[in-house]
Amino acid sequence: MATPKEITDLVARFDRNRDAYRSGQYSETQLRREFRDPFFQALGWDMDNEQGYAETYKDVIHEDQIRVGGATKAPG
Repeated sequence: MATPKEITDLVARFDRNRDAYRSGQYSETQLRREFRDPFFQALGWDMDNEQGYAETYKDVIHEDQIRVGGATKAPG
């Protein structure tokens, strides 16, 4: 199986801007939105539930909040 063009483009973009991405100013949310989600989407995952499936049948369930010590917090 050949590597999808979208993935080779993501790798090339990361390589071109590696220093900026590794500087500590680049957030986990930015990484997810600009690289991780498009990577899995290129592999055929329905990252945004465009099929409209119920929670149980989604390809991906995004974690908006988690409970830590009785408090609700965003992952980070």
